[in-house]
Amino acid sequence: MNHLENNTTIMKIKYLLVFCTLFFTGNKSDAQNFLPNDKLTSIQFLIKNFGIGVDGSFKNAVGKIVFDSTNLKNANFNISVDAGTINTDNSTRDKHLRKEEYFDVEKFPKISFQSEKVEKGILPSTYMVTGKFFLKGKSKMVTIPFSAIAQGSGFLFQGKIGLNRRDFSVGGSSFILSDNLLLTIKLVAVKSN
Repeated sequence: MNHLENNTTIMKIKYLLVFCTLFFTGNKSDAQNFLPNDKLTSIQFLIKNFGIGVDGSFKNAVGKIVFDSTNLKNANFNISVDAGTINTDNSTRDKHLRKEEYFDVEKFPKISFQSEKVEKGILPSTYMVTGKFFLKGKSKMVTIPFSAIAQGSGFLFQGKIGLNRRDFSVGGSSFILSDNLLLTIKLVAVKSN
């Protein structure tokens, strides 16, 4: 191989590397960034009061999601809902739950989750996200098992987690209210522009 052929080959390799870097980097960031669709998202809870199950929900899901099942080390969930949107289909009870003893929505308007790592689950399309759950000025490290199903250009994320209300000083020292609640998440994420 003469000197000219050697230079031409090197230049071709350089151009190929630049093209691959631009192509894969550009596509990767476009394909990974999502926003919650609040209209299709459902954040629900179930807790026992006087031994009777009471369910409710929160709205106004906002935040940012970075997710690519082939590159979980860069995955990130940063989601919050408005505590004041609590709805148990009983306006008197909802008003009571917004007060200081329960969610204290005036002082702590957001309930949020910030992930720190995402790992593959045992079954196909299942994962584990670990991060900090923030409620009423307190935070707790939690792990949420979830599934991720592709929907068009976005995803449907679904998961459940048990929480202890006393970890977040919700409900005071009430003995008629169960300590444990179940949070069920159905988060529809759409590709961000």
